[in-house]
Amino acid sequence: MALIVVFVALPIALYGQFEAADVQRRELVSRGIQQRSWLIAQALTPILNQPNTPPHKSLNAELQRFSNDDRTLLKLMFRPVNSPGGGSFYYIASAPESRMERIGPELETLAERGILHQLAESCAWDKPIDIRYRQADGHEEIMTSILPIQSRWGCWVLISAHPTTEFLNISIGRSYWQTREIRIAAAIYFAFALLAILIALSVWRSLHHFRKAAREVRQGRVTEYPFADRNIVPELTSVAKDFDYLVHDLRNIAQDIRQTAEDNAHSFKGPLATIHASLEPIRRTLPEGHPRASRAVGLIEASLTRLNMLVNSTQRLDLNTADMIDAPRLQIDITRLVADVLLRYRDILQERQIRLVRTLEEDAVIRAAQGVVDIVFENILDNAISFSSPVGTIAVYLFREANSVHLHVDDEGPGVDPRKIEHIFDRYFSVRPKEHKLQHDSANGEGAKHAGLGLWIVRRNIEAIGGSISAVNRIGGGLSVRIVLPYAR
Repeated sequence: MALIVVFVALPIALYGQFEAADVQRRELVSRGIQQRSWLIAQALTPILNQPNTPPHKSLNAELQRFSNDDRTLLKLMFRPVNSPGGGSFYYIASAPESRMERIGPELETLAERGILHQLAESCAWDKPIDIRYRQADGHEEIMTSILPIQSRWGCWVLISAHPTTEFLNISIGRSYWQTREIRIAAAIYFAFALLAILIALSVWRSLHHFRKAAREVRQGRVTEYPFADRNIVPELTSVAKDFDYLVHDLRNIAQDIRQTAEDNAHSFKGPLATIHASLEPIRRTLPEGHPRASRAVGLIEASLTRLNMLVNSTQRLDLNTADMIDAPRLQIDITRLVADVLLRYRDILQERQIRLVRTLEEDAVIRAAQGVVDIVFENILDNAISFSSPVGTIAVYLFREANSVHLHVDDEGPGVDPRKIEHIFDRYFSVRPKEHKLQHDSANGEGAKHAGLGLWIVRRNIEAIGGSISAVNRIGGGLSVRIVLPYAR
């Protein structure tokens, strides 16, 4: 936008400066021409004011002396003294000399331009005129001045004109934008502007194509060599190859994350299972009446359960991270997804005597990796259920606005301390008491929320697919979690 403003403002500013300079030059040239015409009039005055008889045939030759360069065009008009009603002017002489058949058209042209009408007024004062007109034969002139010469025989009027070839760089008798150099400059400027627009459109088209290829790669619709084979811009060939290398490296990293997650989980679960199996003989050999020993065994067993839960959560987190790197982005009907998750939670809601209110709008489609949104909604719903009191209500709203899909989950729990609500999506942050557990949680991996990872995973997944998430305390009690996702047409 800034370049467009500069592109438009620059010629306007330059035109103003050049026009001001042209005005000054035009004034200087006009004064010079008027001064020259005045000198010619002064030289003709003695001839036109002869005491014996009025001048006649010699006037063409006299005017020719002042127009011998064939550049200054002179016409001499005459009105006899004491003419009835002011009298008319007579065409007496011209230089260069006009043929008889041209005098009529020249007088008609002078009449059309109002020159003949102004001759009577010019006998009273000098009246400089700058008028551009075209003669009957197509020759273009500039009227520069009308000068009266008073004599004993009557009023003579000297009309001085100059051909436009003398003023190619000056806008006498016309607007500055009509001059040749301005038109040439404007043509060159518009040619460059058109060239710049074509270049910009070409660059935009190339980048748009590149962006389309990148989107398809990100959505997992292209596999091998996605950029290099699809690129049509020679200048972006090296960039396309670098992007191919980057995509290849990311897929290798995702595979390494999956393999590492599997290996770590297997490495930890083996010793944990061994320790857990060894506790049973220890518990049987403990004599009665040793509460401290029994409590120690119980703490070890609880810690093993928590460690197993953390291992499962970490494995699930790593696998989910790998899926976000290279899993294909599919069109997902989030309306059906939310409905299916609510159906699976029906028994838990009934067991907790929690009332469910849902409003799900149709045609809510997003683009995401398979399973990413499921984890998001399940974690938020788990969180709402765990903090809801019996006979409470959970409301789920799904609707679409313009280019976004909105998902709200409201509960009637205690809410969150306003000083901490900004941190509930931070990693390892939790306001849940350690002993607080969902009745359906077990050691099979459904416990990331107890490690302060549940809502952090939610935010990470939402932001990875271009959405946003926030939480606010509801008026009257409870928490409202609000998700905004880009709508996939």
